[in-house]
Amino acid sequence: MTQNPVGRIIHINGWPGTGKLTVGRLLAKRLGARLIDNHTLLNPAEALFSRSDPLHASLRGQIRHAFFDHAARADPAESFVFTDALSDDADDAATFSWYSDLAAARGADLVAILFDCAPEENARRLVAPGRAEALKLTDTATLQRLRANYKLLRGLAERTVEIDTTGFSPEQTTARILADIGV
Repeated sequence: MTQNPVGRIIHINGWPGTGKLTVGRLLAKRLGARLIDNHTLLNPAEALFSRSDPLHASLRGQIRHAFFDHAARADPAESFVFTDALSDDADDAATFSWYSDLAAARGADLVAILFDCAPEENARRLVAPGRAEALKLTDTATLQRLRANYKLLRGLAERTVEIDTTGFSPEQTTARILADIGV
C-alpha cells in the first residue's frame, strides 16, 4: 500500500452500476486513501425521508456541508476517493464544485475519473446482489431514463480520465487509473 505524501482528491463519476464503488475500494486501498461512496452522504437522508420530501434535500445539504467542512481540515497528506453519479445539469455541476473547492482548500490535486459502460452491461450490473440492501438503484427502467435524458458530467476538472468499464475487471480498471495518474 502506497501513501501519497501530497493528498489527492479522486472523484469517480458514472451511472449507477458501472463499478464505481468496487473500483473505489480497490483504488483507496492501493493509494492508502479514504473512500467516501456517494451513499455515505446520501443514505442518512434516505433513511428518514423520501426523495420527494423537502426535508430529504435539506438533510443532504446539511450532511454535505458538515462533511466537507471537516474533510477540508483533515491531515493535508490524506487522500480521498469519492464516488458519485452526476449528470450534466446545473445542480450536479454545483455539486461537483464541492470537490473542486475541497481540493483547493487542501492544496490537493483533483483527478476526475469518468466511468461508463455499454447499456446492456450497465443494466446487468445494476441488479447485482447486495445493491438493494445498500440503498443503491436497482430499477433498470430508471437507469434507462437517466441514460436517455442526461449525459454524465465531464470537463470540470483540470485532469479527467475517461474509462469504458464494459470489458474490464475491477482490477484492470484500477490498474488503468493508477497508470493514468502516475502511480
